[in-house]
Amino acid sequence: MGEIVVLISVFAIFIPALMLPGPDFVAVVRSSMTKGTTAGLLTTLGVSIGLGLYASLSLLGLSAILVEYQWLAWTVRVLGGCYLIYLGIRLIFAKPQLVNVNGATAGKPHGNPLLFGFLVTLTNPKAVVLFTSVFATAVTEATPLWLMGLMIALVVTASLIWYAIVSLFMSSSPVIKRFRNAQHWIERAAGVCFVAIGGRILADSRNPVTP
Repeated sequence: MGEIVVLISVFAIFIPALMLPGPDFVAVVRSSMTKGTTAGLLTTLGVSIGLGLYASLSLLGLSAILVEYQWLAWTVRVLGGCYLIYLGIRLIFAKPQLVNVNGATAGKPHGNPLLFGFLVTLTNPKAVVLFTSVFATAVTEATPLWLMGLMIALVVTASLIWYAIVSLFMSSSPVIKRFRNAQHWIERAAGVCFVAIGGRILADSRNPVTP
């Protein structure tokens, strides 16, 4: 019964946090609307792998390491914020490309969408804070391995389901037809979001990570 309480308490926080717009959400929307369903789903897979990795690390004691070595937590935040700003600037100044009704970008594809999603998640310090403050503190030395494995599996599954829904909707023909002439502005809007999020992360980088 105690294991069920742990799962409910953890995912009552994780699920709403997952659904709130952030770097991962922007990445999936951007890939889906500018490159199509396949790219959006690959970005979803990359994001889910990244979240699964963070869940695994947090359960293995990442929170204790970050609390003990504040300089490491600061480094993670600064590098993550800088990477998001870099991505944002690239998108803002990207050259316009045409999008067909199937959501595929005309011309040579730009970058690997799976790697794109993974890196956005990996350099998102908010994911670090979420997992270290919620997941790592929800388990003790007595927590069975099967429960920790189940928590990681649920993180990946929930991420895959949510972002797949987002991707399929954003890459659907009606949405693409409606926004096909605004593709370049979608890129720019995503870029502005990345720059804003990265700037906020850098501004908050002086705040300590707490378990």
